[in-house]
Amino acid sequence: MTLPIYQIDAFTDHLFSGNPAAVVPLESWISDEAMLQIAAENNLAETAFYIPTENAFHIRWFTPTIEVDLCGHATLAAAYVIFKILNYEGDSITFQSRSGDLVVKSDGDWLTLNFPVDVYHVAVPPPALVESLSTTIMLEVHKGKTDYMVVLDSEEEVANLEFDIIVLSTIPARGIIVTAPGNDVDFVSRFFAPQSGIDEDPVTGSAHTTLIPYWAEKLSKTKLTARQLSKRGGYLQCELDGERVNIGGQARLYLRGEIDTE
Repeated sequence: MTLPIYQIDAFTDHLFSGNPAAVVPLESWISDEAMLQIAAENNLAETAFYIPTENAFHIRWFTPTIEVDLCGHATLAAAYVIFKILNYEGDSITFQSRSGDLVVKSDGDWLTLNFPVDVYHVAVPPPALVESLSTTIMLEVHKGKTDYMVVLDSEEEVANLEFDIIVLSTIPARGIIVTAPGNDVDFVSRFFAPQSGIDEDPVTGSAHTTLIPYWAEKLSKTKLTARQLSKRGGYLQCELDGERVNIGGQARLYLRGEIDTE
């Protein structure tokens, strides 16, 4: 059996930046073991698998080690495949997922994800977080559904931040978001998730379900621009819309091919 596969650079307008994701369109589900093996072989932060349903698509996401409940950049990549490569007619699609229905709208080169907001609260930083950030002043620490979020003072602090990944991997969370006000955008961030097999994620759409409501309240505005300060980098246009967030980005096709599963 052969399966189509695409690799898409998400949240960028040019190749070799943004966050690469693999997308494997399916007619029906293959085994969980097979999807995890494919994701491990791809060795990317996430591989998205989807199947068509009656009026939508059902999507699942795998890191090289686990299945996750929500992934922004791989959803953007899957939408790019459906809209731009497979020539889907219409300007919006719905993905059914573990995190509910996720709508993606297409407008020219831009794709906009509509995701549920994260519910977060002020948290006491776990000892491993304090140890790994011992030389950094943490202005605030919050805990969302799956991640801790650390607020720093400036973009430069976020850009120059160094973590002890071994210590960080002991924190009981999906990952750690680090954020601060931006110089030429509203806010910047980085995302570390060694617990999920990803030391640093290049651009993390799902982390913005926490970042957008936080910065919308902090800056008293609902439309925001954001940049993730990984080595590859990524740019996002964001909006708080009640209990949902809109996360806009561009994407580019890097490769297309086939998986030989025989």
